[in-house]
Amino acid sequence: MELVGLNPLRHALVGIPGVNGLSTEQRKRFTIAVELVANPSIIFMDEPTSGLDARAAAIVMRTVRNTVDTERTVVCTIHEPSIYIFEAFDELFLMKRGGQEIYVGPLGHHSKHLIKYFEGIQGVNKIKDGYNPATWMLEVTTSAQELSLGVDFADIYRNSDLHRRNKALIEDLSKPAPVAKELYFPTQYSQSFLTQCTACFWKQYWSYWCNSPYTAVRFLFTTVIVVMFGTVFWDLGSKTKKIQDLSNAMGSM
Repeated sequence: MELVGLNPLRHALVGIPGVNGLSTEQRKRFTIAVELVANPSIIFMDEPTSGLDARAAAIVMRTVRNTVDTERTVVCTIHEPSIYIFEAFDELFLMKRGGQEIYVGPLGHHSKHLIKYFEGIQGVNKIKDGYNPATWMLEVTTSAQELSLGVDFADIYRNSDLHRRNKALIEDLSKPAPVAKELYFPTQYSQSFLTQCTACFWKQYWSYWCNSPYTAVRFLFTTVIVVMFGTVFWDLGSKTKKIQDLSNAMGSM
């Protein structure tokens, strides 16, 4: 809760239909917190800043950055990010239409590595001072630009030193360390069956009782239904003399 900045809201309701709880930005941070409970080494996020204004997006990205600073890997898909959001990332995996890679590597301070790579391609327009590198890279790598320059950015990347470096790095990391041991877990699950049941009952308890009026209405409605059906079908099974009685008994089931 402290890592994602939700400690002041630890007693707040997330929200249910008809009742406003956390805001959209707070819900996104809460979702990150839920994933962190399992203490994963890698987290995948699908457009964590979509639907947010600039301030809310900055808060969410600060949460993502805090998560990275705990030595976890965070992989995000991002759509037209601002300069602040774009430069919060360390590495970029850029693909053109068709899923072909055109840049995979570090961004660098103020995206200097990305800018140096694309400006090194003959014919690519230089980036203007203060211009968003994310917007610039999308503009200079369009299909129209490829036709205009007579190049294929995917081929340029495949023949680049950056691609050879990445390929060598993948091959190196694919080899297990000489002293590496296979993972061993003494039990199939991290917690016992009793602990899991207790946690599930605790969760269900709070899920039902977090909204007392709604729970009271459910109990009342259930009681009324029980009394109504109990009255209608009372002693129906003992009446078997007529065909209609048997039909009623069969219908009640």
